[in-house]
Amino acid sequence: MSKTATSAKASSFNGAALAQRRNVARKANSRGLCLKVRAGNTNAQKAEYIWYDGLEGQKEIMFNEMRSKTKVMQTPLPAGSTDFPMWSFDGSSTGQAEGDDSDCLLKPVFSCPDPIRGENHVLVLCEVLTPDGKPHPTNTRDRLVNILDKEINAEEPLYGFEQEYTMLGSDGRVFGWPEGGYPAPQGPFYCGAGNEAVYGRPLAEAHLDACIKAGIQVSGINAEVMPGQWEYQVGPVGPLELGDSVMISRWLLHRLGEDMGIVCTFDPKPVKGDWNGTGAHTNFSTKSMRNEGGVKAINDAVDKLSKTHEKHITQYGLGNEQRLTGLHETCDISTFRSGVADRGASIRIPRQVEIEGKGYLEDRRPSANVDPYTVAFLLLETIFSRA
Repeated sequence: MSKTATSAKASSFNGAALAQRRNVARKANSRGLCLKVRAGNTNAQKAEYIWYDGLEGQKEIMFNEMRSKTKVMQTPLPAGSTDFPMWSFDGSSTGQAEGDDSDCLLKPVFSCPDPIRGENHVLVLCEVLTPDGKPHPTNTRDRLVNILDKEINAEEPLYGFEQEYTMLGSDGRVFGWPEGGYPAPQGPFYCGAGNEAVYGRPLAEAHLDACIKAGIQVSGINAEVMPGQWEYQVGPVGPLELGDSVMISRWLLHRLGEDMGIVCTFDPKPVKGDWNGTGAHTNFSTKSMRNEGGVKAINDAVDKLSKTHEKHITQYGLGNEQRLTGLHETCDISTFRSGVADRGASIRIPRQVEIEGKGYLEDRRPSANVDPYTVAFLLLETIFSRA
């Protein structure tokens, strides 16, 4: 997300340096007491209200933008409902408001089963509103809602989002990496198997299970090129479902990491040097692209994207210049290039698409910390000439 796209402030989170905090690392499963309590209303429902503060990529590497708090509903509502009551939070504590007028509103827009708590409990994704009920500057979902006009909806746009992430230990090192050193060079780790090749599979598998139980349309996971780096895929889904699914899945990843003593970061270049960065390749298609002869619509879209490259890059994730260097399967950030089966291009056209003359395109520019609502919006704005 572009820094200009949000009024959230990162300065309030600059406490002690990360190196100082490493001395207080917490062990997994030792963070509190296990108490047995006698339940009152056993039908009460826990609704976890989830939102994002708009500061992804602006905090230290160990922190993320996801926020949540629990509301207990004495009269449960079914998962999938958006009739959960409005709520509020202290925006001055999340960088989304000043202390003298700190209340921000939470408007439920999506809900699903809570795969961690189980039973009738739910996750409730919310848009953030200002006290007068208007979209907060960090509310990127609202502009996506507003661009979805009749013409765009008729084209049934679909997305596939490849969310990469890197696991870190509580000391800040990549999870599984040797203390004071590095693992073997890249090569044996991508889609690997075995204790020497794969780090962190229990969390990746638990996250996959949680997403499936929550009803999120995930289509797979795999270990990535850098050891300790993983990817999961969301899609094919529509524009709003893309953003909602990615945000819920990110929250689940961070929440499960709490129980395993693992921090997950979407930093685009968590390890400097000859190591792959972390991206969010986004596959996109319209009905015209998927129909016979759709390659013409694909080529037209690529031509439009070539003319708005700078606009997209400024909103495709903070720190992306460290990842888009022309190395490690990327195109240089200042260059736009498309190509068939070219993983060093900005836009890749899969080989099968060229063979069949229809299908989709892959935008390889977004970084892992990109706002999924922003990616969905920009592709629609450019390809449907809505700027």
